[in-house]
Amino acid sequence: MSQFVFTLLNGLTLAGVFFLVASGLTLIFGLMRVINLAHGGYYLFAAYFSWTIMDKVHNWALGALISSIFMAIAGTIIYVVLLRRFQYEELRVALITLGISLILQQLMLALFGGDAYQISVPKPLRGIVAVPGVDVNFPKFKLIFFLFAVIIGVGLWLLISKTKFGSIIRAGVDDTQMVSALGIDIQKVFTIVIALGCALVGFAGAVGGTYIAYGMGTDGDFLLFSLQVVIIGGLGSVGGAALGSLIVGVVGQLATGYLPTLSGAIVFILMILVLAFRPQGILGRKI
Repeated sequence: MSQFVFTLLNGLTLAGVFFLVASGLTLIFGLMRVINLAHGGYYLFAAYFSWTIMDKVHNWALGALISSIFMAIAGTIIYVVLLRRFQYEELRVALITLGISLILQQLMLALFGGDAYQISVPKPLRGIVAVPGVDVNFPKFKLIFFLFAVIIGVGLWLLISKTKFGSIIRAGVDDTQMVSALGIDIQKVFTIVIALGCALVGFAGAVGGTYIAYGMGTDGDFLLFSLQVVIIGGLGSVGGAALGSLIVGVVGQLATGYLPTLSGAIVFILMILVLAFRPQGILGRKI
């Protein structure tokens, strides 16, 4: 029983990390249909950048904030300079972002080498929490990071579903010309969405780099996790991203704990079934 509870908590908290990483892809790919194959590279670069800042200032929150701002600025520049003019040419955008990903890989290898890194847990978040009713002690920082994911998820849902700005985003994706004819600068709106998505990746790099050790190759892993989350949960749905993260995180951890030889395949099987019977994802809408 204790092992099951610990594995389940690991899956839930890991789902929070997956959501933080995938939330940026939900905005950029799921909502705006910009196929960003550099998303994993953004995450890994943010983790390295956060580690560098925190190593200098010894302040986790400041490092996470600077990383978020830096990734928002860098991602926006890449979008405006390289991607915006080709936004509706999916293959070209995919190839450009794949090239960006390869460039980032070589840059990070040159700067940080092939060693594994992990960001130190901030002192206020260290310690363990005893789970009532079972003999399980769980790291406090993982529960706090899960709370971060919940707060950000609720904030994104309110922004996209309950505000005028969210309505403009959804309408602009569905019919850009009509929204522009109403006098709305839809390209400015899209740029803000890209900046927000990249800022989320920057924050996710700080959180994920504290939760899990990272190094060369981690970018591909997290791009894959993010795509699984978005595909299973549903394109353009914040609730779908949350549900997809829970499925990928919890099922993946339970499979690792109890069916280790099949753990790498089970989530892929679920993704294939979703694609076969509900291509838009569990909570996604048809496009």
